[in-house]
Amino acid sequence: MRGWAFDDDFVHFRIPVWCVPRGGTAFKIPVAHCDPAGIGFYPRYVELVNEVVEDWCRDGLSVGFHQLHEQLRFGLPVARLEMEFMIPSRYGDVLDFSLRILRIGASSMSIEVRATAEARLRFRGELVVAMMSLDSLRPVVIDAGWRARFERYLVTAASA
Repeated sequence: MRGWAFDDDFVHFRIPVWCVPRGGTAFKIPVAHCDPAGIGFYPRYVELVNEVVEDWCRDGLSVGFHQLHEQLRFGLPVARLEMEFMIPSRYGDVLDFSLRILRIGASSMSIEVRATAEARLRFRGELVVAMMSLDSLRPVVIDAGWRARFERYLVTAASA
């Protein structure tokens, strides 16, 4: 079952995937996510980071993208994206994803997504996303209700 687990530093996303035998905490890299050498293809990692954020909205914030976009008329578009690749992943490697919020501003926030395998950091992405009105296509202030939801995932000085 999909869900989030907490520790001192990160929120860890639990993903059951058809190719992980008993479900669990990981995403197994399929052939479709690899280049011809069998190494994880970096554009697919960007897609996986976006999937983690989308699933976090649904499971962690209790607001799926469909509801966020179509009913509430808000979006969280990426204003800046930085990816850092430490160790290549290959076909069959199992990646564990974690997410935390590094900073919350007036209308944007910085989110870090990490992927590890065998307890070693494979890659990380840092995204700055803006809270945006889908009607005006302009940033909006993160109100107290949204801020409270986001702050549950905010890194504190003690856990940084």
